Amino acid sequence: MSTPILQVVGYQDSGKTLFLERFIEEAAVDGFRIGVIKHHGHGSPDLYDEKKDTGRHRSAGAVVTGVSGGGVISIQATQEDDWQLERLLDLYKSFQLDLILVEGYKEKPLPKVLMIRTQADLTLLTMKNIRAIVTKEHIDTESIPTYSFYNMGLCIKELLKELKGE
Repeated sequence: MSTPILQVVGYQDSGKTLFLERFIEEAAVDGFRIGVIKHHGHGSPDLYDEKKDTGRHRSAGAVVTGVSGGGVISIQATQEDDWQLERLLDLYKSFQLDLILVEGYKEKPLPKVLMIRTQADLTLLTMKNIRAIVTKEHIDTESIPTYSFYNMGLCIKELLKELKGE
C-alpha cells in the first residue's frame, strides 16, 4: 500500500507551519509516523556547521553525508539542481511512514489543504485536489470543507479520521 501524502499550501505567513505543527502533534497522539517535506522557496536553506565532520566531508566532495547517534540520523545530500519532489517522496517512503506531509510545492497535483489569509490568496482556489480550506476570510464553498483559521483543530481531526478510515 502506498504511503498517503497530504500537501499544505498557501502564501508566506498564511499559517502553513502552524497548521503542520498542530497536525503532527495530533497525529503523533494517534500513533501516526509522520514525515515532512518542506519546500524552501527562498534560496538555499541554512546548512550544518562546515567545521564539523559532515561539513568537512561535503567540502572534500561528498554529495551525501550523514551522521547517526542515539537513534537519530541526519542526512544531507547535494546536487546541482533543485530536488524534485518525486525523488524526495521516494526517499521518504523508505522510512515506513503512515503519512507524508508536504509544505509548499504548490504546482504539484497532490491532495492538499489550502491556507487562505487574505482576499488576494483566493487565487489558490483554482488548484486541483483541494481536500480542505483553512481561512481567515469568509469563503462560500459548497464542495470543499472550509474551516476557520481559529478552529483549524477541527479540520485536523476530520483529516485524521479520514486517514484512519473512519
